[in-house]
Amino acid sequence: MRTRPDLFLPVLVSALACAGCVGGLATQRSNTPAPVTTPAISASALVGSYLELLQRLVAGAPAEQAEIVASAQRDYDFAPTPSHELKLALILGTPGHPATDRTRAQAQLRELMASPEVLLPAERALAFLELSQIDDHLTLEAENRRLQAEAVRADREHTASANHRLQTEVDENARLRKELDEARAKLAAIANIERSLNERKPGTTDR
Repeated sequence: MRTRPDLFLPVLVSALACAGCVGGLATQRSNTPAPVTTPAISASALVGSYLELLQRLVAGAPAEQAEIVASAQRDYDFAPTPSHELKLALILGTPGHPATDRTRAQAQLRELMASPEVLLPAERALAFLELSQIDDHLTLEAENRRLQAEAVRADREHTASANHRLQTEVDENARLRKELDEARAKLAAIANIERSLNERKPGTTDR
C-alpha cells in the first residue's frame, strides 16, 4: 500500500521537530550556547512550507491552483535552483489539479536524486518519498494499460475467430445450396426426359 503525500509529510515534520528537541537538549548539556535557528528546526520549517503549499494546491479553487502552478514555473524558469525544481516537481506530482503531470515530475525528481548533494537533507527525504510514490503510481498505470491492451487484443482475436467461423458456415451453406440446386436441376432434367419418353411411346406402338 502506497503512502499518501498528505499523510507522510506531517509525520516527517513531527519527526524533524523531535530531532530538533533532542539536538537542543544535547546542546544544553554541553553548556554550548544554542544557535537561534537549529538545522532541525530549519528542516521542519522547510518541509512545513512545502506541506502548506501542497495543501493550498489541493484545497484551492481552480484559479488559485493555476496561480500556484504558474508561480512555481516562473520561479523555476527565472532561477532553476534545486529547491525551485523540487517545488515544481512536488506540485506536478500532486493529483487533484489540472496541471498534474507525474511523468514530468518523475523526470525532475530523478534528475535531483542523481545529485542528491544539491538538496538539503529534508528536501532529499521529501524528494525520495515523492519519487517512490510516483514510480509506484506510474508502474501501476503502465500495468493497467498493458492489461487493457491485452483484453482488447483478446477480444479482437475472439471476434475475428467468431467471424471466421461464421464466414466458414456461410460459405458452407452457400456450397450446399449450390449443390442442392444442381441436384434439383438434374432431377428436373431427368424428369423431363422421362416425360418426353413416355409421351413418345404411344406413337411408336401404332407404327
